[in-house]
Amino acid sequence: MKLGCAELIHALTQPTSMASLSPTQWDLLLRQARAAGLLARLAALAQQEKNIDQLPKQAWHILEGDLTFAQQQATAARYELRLLDRTLKKLDTPVLLLKGGAYVALNHAASAGRFMTDIDILITKAHLQDAESALTAAGWMTHSKDAYDERYYRAWMHELPPMRHMSRHTLLDVHHNLLPETARIRTHPEQVLASAHRLPGYQCLYVPDHLDLILHSATHLVYEGEWGHGLRDLSDLYLLFAPHVHEAGFWQRLLARAHELNLQDPLHYVLVQLQTLFGLSVPVAVARPSPGRGVPYLMTPVIRLGVLSFHASCRTWLTPVAEFVLYVRSHWLRMPPHLLIPHLLYKAWKRRVSEKKSQD
Repeated sequence: MKLGCAELIHALTQPTSMASLSPTQWDLLLRQARAAGLLARLAALAQQEKNIDQLPKQAWHILEGDLTFAQQQATAARYELRLLDRTLKKLDTPVLLLKGGAYVALNHAASAGRFMTDIDILITKAHLQDAESALTAAGWMTHSKDAYDERYYRAWMHELPPMRHMSRHTLLDVHHNLLPETARIRTHPEQVLASAHRLPGYQCLYVPDHLDLILHSATHLVYEGEWGHGLRDLSDLYLLFAPHVHEAGFWQRLLARAHELNLQDPLHYVLVQLQTLFGLSVPVAVARPSPGRGVPYLMTPVIRLGVLSFHASCRTWLTPVAEFVLYVRSHWLRMPPHLLIPHLLYKAWKRRVSEKKSQD
């Protein structure tokens, strides 16, 4: 890990360390945290440690501004959850909150200072059409760039095209699986729904069991390829793990659940990064990849470069290579070659057309 990223990661795990930073270190920390989407998280951690008075006033004002915005987003998200519950309760089926929506609903530590660009829900594929109809009637509309994107989502992906509310402009992703229909690994959303817990005060909204919450977050980080938010997502996972690392039987249950859902690889990748970057205490046997699997050893440094690609001070000359490998890998895992090659050619052509229009 480059020294330039060490202070930020140390602040995420030991917030009291921010009190001893020099002005030069603060300057770099704030620029890195802004690029990673972690200013509000640092502010929330400082509040929890009750050491705000030990921070430079100018730095705290910057952190506090982002925290206020994140808190407003969380309040808006809770309002949206009430409306979604009212809209979808007629389907008489569980509606599972994922990622940020679940963290906010649970008031989990991972929701503190976390920006939310959208709300993610999961529903069985059998109820997908009814859910889309109910959401459309309530003012939600799908947004696809063209007919190809519409087909891409509906035929191959694990979700509907993104939906936006016509008046509130809130974004919603409606999933029917954790991974795309064409993905190389298969998982079982029915098992996740069966283990979910209904949210008190709601009629149809559920949250995943804490093991599934961890596994889905790990899978999203490793397979979705959104590496610009990689460190933020890894920080979420650190907070998801923290209450359970010394819990009796936790690691055995987590490994067993990963095996049930066929998500051993994303769990391994995330545990190694958390162990190396965040100092998470992980038993050696748990962090070890499955026997006979050489690829995890090769991908570990590549993923680390991706996680640390958010700011110039954390990048190396190998970062662009890693980004290219991760981009190709994310598509390779998502689609078989006979679909992937035409898809990449089409996207490259669309990008070329868009660039030409911009130039004209």
